[in-house]
Amino acid sequence: MLLYLCEQMIGHTDTLTQADKAIGDGDHGIGMARGFEAVRLKLEGGSFAALDELFKAAGMALITSVGGASGIIFGTWFRGGTKNLAGAATLDSPALSAWLVDGLAAVKERGKTKPGDKTMVDALEPAAAAAEQAAAAPLDEALAAATEAARLGMEATKDMVASMGRAKTLGERSLGHPDPGAVSTYLILRSLWEYTEKSGE
Repeated sequence: MLLYLCEQMIGHTDTLTQADKAIGDGDHGIGMARGFEAVRLKLEGGSFAALDELFKAAGMALITSVGGASGIIFGTWFRGGTKNLAGAATLDSPALSAWLVDGLAAVKERGKTKPGDKTMVDALEPAAAAAEQAAAAPLDEALAAATEAARLGMEATKDMVASMGRAKTLGERSLGHPDPGAVSTYLILRSLWEYTEKSGE
């Protein structure tokens, strides 16, 4: 699933670049592609006994390769989400919920962000809430709910004025454009959901 995610995120380079050019410096797509290529290499070159080891390895690869705030924040999501996954061998709906809820808490703590700041949190927070509500459902349903919630959260960032990061300097000019980090958050979850649909998980 994570290897599929890497392949998809690398393929979304142009989408993320265009999103970032609108309100940033245009390097988000290249940075995320570089990060997920590093994750791919790390996963292909290692073996992982449990989910926490897998996500921690992915998170560290993002932190050390993406560059800038994006690498730290997305790496923090992957690593911080492992808080309650020690020893878990299967990604099921409760594990997904724990990963998103704990990852969200870690991101908010690291970035000092809250909903409405026009950041990835605006997509990740509703996704975590949806996954928590769907923790008793099959994984594909939980991922579908989280993905749709992230999409709606991403869309909502178009109506927000950025108060964090590089886009903060644009003020009102950031209106009408989604936050690139929220776009990435949605695409990450959509890729995981797509994989479950393709594999029949």
